[in-house]
Amino acid sequence: QNISLQASNPGQFEHDSDVLWQRGAAPETIAYHGHVGINTDVPDEALVVCGNAKVMGRVMHPSDSRAKQNIREVDTNEQLRRITQMRLVEYDYKPEFASVMGITDT
Repeated sequence: QNISLQASNPGQFEHDSDVLWQRGAAPETIAYHGHVGINTDVPDEALVVCGNAKVMGRVMHPSDSRAKQNIREVDTNEQLRRITQMRLVEYDYKPEFASVMGITDT
């Protein structure tokens, strides 16, 4: 079973008199149209995570032609020429940064 949550901040659970949650349109969903803050109580986007996030599935970025206009084919040779002009680099993280961020493969 999957449950989708859209919420403001966790502190809103403390007020029983506030009816801010409602059943979602799809079965087994709950909806609240606001901002969610994890490790922050001042989220300024739909979801703000201050800390690491582990995703045990896919992060979806839907792309729908119904939301677009002026869709046209591109000249692939021109695009490949532009790619060859890009500056590509390799790098290693500085040890002090890697240790603070929990990165082991620098």
